[in-house]
Amino acid sequence: MVAQVVREAMVPEPTTLGAGASAQEAGECLGNPDVRAVFVTDDAGRLLGVITRKTLVREVVAAGRDPRSTTLREVAEPPYHTLDASLELDAAFRFLEEHDLERVPVIEPDGRLVGVISRAIVQRRLAEDEPPEEPIEL
Repeated sequence: MVAQVVREAMVPEPTTLGAGASAQEAGECLGNPDVRAVFVTDDAGRLLGVITRKTLVREVVAAGRDPRSTTLREVAEPPYHTLDASLELDAAFRFLEEHDLERVPVIEPDGRLVGVISRAIVQRRLAEDEPPEEPIEL
């Protein structure tokens, strides 16, 4: 059996905005309940940071900044963890478990963001690959 890699299980094309986009634009994206994070990229698509609802509240609202003039470059949190798209799924699962992470951005070796992987998706994909259990003879 050929080992699966992160690229085969990731959700491609996550919500992204450029570093010069405003906090208001990020807030509009995060208004969609299906969007949990906005990934901030440079012109080449390399991951620079992450914006969540919590980030906007802490860095913009609570700080009294104008969301229309505050750029994502100013407030994006650095990506603490990323996974390489070619990493084997079982290694990705161990990493997510060890660090208690639910979702992690997936990048190419050049830093370009290509997707997001979730622990639930990896767990399902790995379970699909497991051979069925043999019935127990009584």
